Amino acid sequence: MQHLGFSHTTLKIGSFDFTCCEGCQLQLANHESSLPAFLELLDIRNFREISSERHDDYDIALIEGSITRQDEAERLETIRKNAKVLVAYGSCACFGGVNSLKNNFPLDQTVREVYGDKSVDTLPVRKISDVVKEDYSIPGCPVSKEEVERIIVSIATGSIISLPKYPVCVECKQRLNTCLFDLGEICLGPITRAGCDAVCTSGKTPCLGCRGPADDINFPSFMQLVSDLKLSRDELDEKLGFYNCFEEFRHDKS
Repeated sequence: MQHLGFSHTTLKIGSFDFTCCEGCQLQLANHESSLPAFLELLDIRNFREISSERHDDYDIALIEGSITRQDEAERLETIRKNAKVLVAYGSCACFGGVNSLKNNFPLDQTVREVYGDKSVDTLPVRKISDVVKEDYSIPGCPVSKEEVERIIVSIATGSIISLPKYPVCVECKQRLNTCLFDLGEICLGPITRAGCDAVCTSGKTPCLGCRGPADDINFPSFMQLVSDLKLSRDELDEKLGFYNCFEEFRHDKS
C-alpha cells in the first residue's frame, strides 16, 4: 500500500452521516475500553456523535449512509474534495443498504404512500461510490468497531489494509454452531464476507449478507443447495435484496 504522507502525529478525522440510522457512528462512539486509546490517535474535526465542534479540514472522512437527495450528493462531493482519504463504512454507504428497498417501487408511488400529498425532495437510493470515488470501504450493519479502528490505524501508519476473503461459514464453524440450513433456514453465510464473528448465526438468526459477497463465491452451488433442500426461492430473493449487496447475482439465479 502506498503511504499517504500524514506528517502530523494526530490524525484529523471527520465522520459524516447521510441517509442512515447512525448505528455505525454509534459503534465507534460506544464507551468501551478501547475508545480512549483510539481517540488519542485522532483529532476529531467533525463527528456529531462525539463532539460539537465542526471543522472542514480533515485527513480522513468516514461516510455513513446512502445518498437519497441532490443536496446530499453535493455535500458528499464537497467532503470528497476536502479529504485526503474517504472511507465508506456500513452497508448503506457500501451497497445502498436497507434504504435501497425503495428502489423496488416507482419513486412517485413511494412518496405518495409515505408522505401523501406533501412535496418531498428525494431520489433513487445510491451508494457512496455511485457519487464519488471512495478509497476504502468497510461493510457491515452495523460495522465492527474493532475492524474500523484497525483500518483507521492502518491508514495512519501506511500498513496493508484487507478484509477477510472467506465467507461467514468459516467463522460459524469455528464457533461450532449448528448449520441453519440443517434447521430448515435460508442463510447467506456461505456467500457473505466474513469479519462479523458470525454474530447473527451464533444467535440462531440466519445471515442476511450485510457484509456483501465474499471473494470467489460459488453462487450456482449455493443456489443448488437451496433447491435441493426445497427452500423458498421467494424468501431467498427477499434476503438477497435486503441490503442490496448481491445485485450482480440476483438477476442470474438459474
